[in-house]
Amino acid sequence: MEGPGDPPEGPPEGAPGGGDEEYRSVVFDESFVRAARLQEFSARERLGDHAPAVRTRHAWARLGASRQLLLLVLLIALAFGTAVYMGLRHPYKEPRPPSAEPLQTTVIPLAPRGTVPGGSAARLFAASPARHFGEGADGVTLPAVRRTQNFSEGLVMAALATAKEYTVKSALDREVLGGGDGRAVRPLLAPAQQDQYDRSLARPAADGRHAITGWLVRFDPAQVAVDDAPARVQGAFSLTEVSPAALEVSADHTFVYAVRPAAAGPAKAGSEDTSLFTVRRIIRFRFDRDDLQDHHLQVLQSTVEAGPESCGADDAAYLRPVLAGRTADAGRQPVTDPYATGRPAGGLCGVLAPGALAPAGR
Repeated sequence: MEGPGDPPEGPPEGAPGGGDEEYRSVVFDESFVRAARLQEFSARERLGDHAPAVRTRHAWARLGASRQLLLLVLLIALAFGTAVYMGLRHPYKEPRPPSAEPLQTTVIPLAPRGTVPGGSAARLFAASPARHFGEGADGVTLPAVRRTQNFSEGLVMAALATAKEYTVKSALDREVLGGGDGRAVRPLLAPAQQDQYDRSLARPAADGRHAITGWLVRFDPAQVAVDDAPARVQGAFSLTEVSPAALEVSADHTFVYAVRPAAAGPAKAGSEDTSLFTVRRIIRFRFDRDDLQDHHLQVLQSTVEAGPESCGADDAAYLRPVLAGRTADAGRQPVTDPYATGRPAGGLCGVLAPGALAPAGR
């Protein structure tokens, strides 16, 4: 009797159990079905017009869940590694600050009207506008320290402290005031500016770049002696972040010194040969991150107003006070030719306000 699934003519010859015998070794398990490249559409999908009987399965769909997860992890790792590499090789790095610029200096003598009054240092200071100023380095004070957008509070403090150190050493150090070479000042300068400083010291010139009095407050020891009374100081610092890579500090200070002729020797009690000499310095400093790390600064601009001095005084090497009992030398006033080309031959000069000179007293 024929089996229920056999054709009327019986099972095919030569194959026991009919055609199924040939595929019994093939197991159509789940993995086999998932790996199939072709997939038969469902009956509902085949109802559409001209619908093909089968569709090609995407390679991603033929992967198992574990393999899909592994491949996804590998892709994420590759993307992360590429991002890190491109970050290290990014052409748009943080802009570096420009190299140190040469210092631009302007020294302006302030000529007195009439005779410079003399007296003892204590009496002159007490009668002058500097009577409420701080004494010496105590008068050089720092503002409150606050971080900027790209510089921490510590870096801001380092910039201000270095600017103060330069200010004190260049304008209050007794050796510098007495005509010294400012060996304590030079190490504070950025290496790129040290050659300009050395040239200004060795061959000072009123050319806007090489007046050593733009760097230091100093007097000719053969002509002027600085009194032992401490100088009076008043002023302020301000700080600005000019770029993500640089800070600038502006210093505006007025220094008042008691000076006398060098030939007079040490001051004696009741001596009336002392006079006051006032110097206002406006200095702009720059600090990049290397400067802050190395305890350096760049002096970009220095404007000095000093008096009483004679107009036309040769003050590139030393400041030259008009001392007690003397008047300004009007014959040294420079002549300026407006038709000349190049750097103007005549220097700037101002008139010292009468109130800046303490009246003589007994």
